[in-house]
Amino acid sequence: MADHNHCDHHEGCGHDHLGHDLGPEDNLFSQIDRANVVALNTNEDGANVIKPWSERLDQTKLLESDADDQIILRIPFTGSIRLRSLLIKAGPGDQTPSKIVLYANQPNLDFDEVNERTPSQEFELPQSNEVGEYPLKTVKFSNISSVTLFIPASQGADTSQIYYVGFLGTWSKRNENPVITVYETQANLADHPKIQGMDGTHSSLGQ
Repeated sequence: MADHNHCDHHEGCGHDHLGHDLGPEDNLFSQIDRANVVALNTNEDGANVIKPWSERLDQTKLLESDADDQIILRIPFTGSIRLRSLLIKAGPGDQTPSKIVLYANQPNLDFDEVNERTPSQEFELPQSNEVGEYPLKTVKFSNISSVTLFIPASQGADTSQIYYVGFLGTWSKRNENPVITVYETQANLADHPKIQGMDGTHSSLGQ
C-alpha cells in the first residue's frame, strides 16, 4: 500500500486520504442545513450521506441512484461559507462516480439545467474504500450559501453510490438584515382607478 502522505493534498494529486480519528477542526458538518438537503434520482433521503466525522465510514446509510447512474445532491448551509475541501466516500467498485461536478450557489439546479451551467469545479474519483479529500478553489467557493453536487455517471455499474459527503472550511453568520425598500406612502391617483362615486381624494389600491 502506498503511504497516505505520498503527496501534499493542497498541491499535485487530486485527493488525500483522511485516516486520523479526531477529524479536521474546520469540518463544517454542524453548519449544513441537513433538513433541507435534497437528492434527485434516488429513493433515499439526501441527508443520509451528511454525517458527523465519527460516522464517515458507516455504510448502513447511503445514496444510490435510481433510474440511471446520475445523482444531484443539493446541500444548503446555515451561514456564509468559505470552502477549502470536499470530503467524499463512494463506491464500491464500479458504483463509484466517474467524477463529481460542483456548482456554488445553484440551490435549485436540476437535470434539465445542469449541463447548461458552468461548473465551479470538478474531480475524477478513484475507486477506494477510504474518505478522499479534494481541495477546492477557494475563490470559487467563498461567501456561498449552498453547494450542488452532480454525479454524471458511474464507472460502469448501472447505479452510482455514495456513503459520505463533508466539507472543510470556515463559517460566518449570514447577514440577515432585510433589504429596505421605500414603497410609495401615498397613492398616486393617476396610477389607480377611482372608486365610483367618490371625488379625487381617495383611490382604490385593491386588497
